[in-house]
Amino acid sequence: MKFFINKTNNIIPDNETTKIIAEDDNALEFHQSLSEYHMTPLHEINALSKEYGVGQIFVKDESFRFGLNAFKGLGASYAMQKYKEVDTYCTATDGNHGRAVAWSATKLKKSSVVYVPRDTTVNRIRAIEAEGAKVIQTSFNYTDTCQKANEKAQEKNWLLIQDTAWEGYEEIPALIMKGYQTMFIEIDLQLNPIGGVAQYDIIILQAGVGSMAAAGIFYYLNVYGNKRPKIVIVEPEESNGILQSFKNDRITASCGNSKTIMAGLNCELPSYGAWQLIRNGADCSVVVSDADTRKAMRNFYYSQGNDTKIISGESGAAGLAALITILENPDYIDVKNHLNINTNSRILLFNTEGDTDSETYKNIIGGQEYSIA
Repeated sequence: MKFFINKTNNIIPDNETTKIIAEDDNALEFHQSLSEYHMTPLHEINALSKEYGVGQIFVKDESFRFGLNAFKGLGASYAMQKYKEVDTYCTATDGNHGRAVAWSATKLKKSSVVYVPRDTTVNRIRAIEAEGAKVIQTSFNYTDTCQKANEKAQEKNWLLIQDTAWEGYEEIPALIMKGYQTMFIEIDLQLNPIGGVAQYDIIILQAGVGSMAAAGIFYYLNVYGNKRPKIVIVEPEESNGILQSFKNDRITASCGNSKTIMAGLNCELPSYGAWQLIRNGADCSVVVSDADTRKAMRNFYYSQGNDTKIISGESGAAGLAALITILENPDYIDVKNHLNINTNSRILLFNTEGDTDSETYKNIIGGQEYSIA
């Protein structure tokens, strides 16, 4: 089964992670203090909505965030400004988070060391190095690379800025999740909820380790409570730790082979700090194939009618891939019915990254036809 329908209880868990996210200081106010801050676009893609038989599709386009081509700068910058006294920051990454840590360290006039898994592409490594980090490629997968970074940080007295939590390491990942709140606050400013009711019915959130998805769930449970939109979690079918955790009702590693183009979502084990929020607040968990995601990337790029052309990377297009899969694959009819997707449904997606590996993106979109102009 490639999905799990969750009977949620809509209760925010009382733990260290949620206490930190709920603290009074406002992530948006911090981000507005940065010279690079601009509210990222929220596109309404009407032609695509009509093609797939739904009311509206909104896309929050994080490819414009801080010039980093992905949303990760929100979390790294917010967490790291709480620890300005350190000399060197360290992290493990599949690409976007490491680039965000390197960028934030440079802004703080500090050093950064970034460990990347064995399958990280040359272009992603160069993008991290361009922000000022020392990059070290391991022979491990993502989870084991995180462990390597943790060991080196302790050995060298560096500060580990990791977006996945484990028992005993929860504060910084929670601060990163709090930084992600800016996206959701911006959306409500852009769409102006009427009478405390969101202007969308269904939200699809990407999950690697689950931090961004959990941050979204916290926001919508906290702001909207029982009136919150329905929430779908999407991950690659070959890196499906969230789905496996739902099936086993506990944190469980992926049963896939970790071979996927969705590098930003290729994380074998869910974050300890994110899992309880996801378990409590997601309506369903689905997985998508690489083929689904390639189709979604092309749908975004080859826009129809007056729809905005959206440059969406492999992980960025996973939300649209999930929507298309739910609507077109008869195996997902139970998910469609559970979400009550119909011709009036208003659906919110997140383009979490742009063409963060331009060569891969060009090959998927269609070679010579590709142009960001």
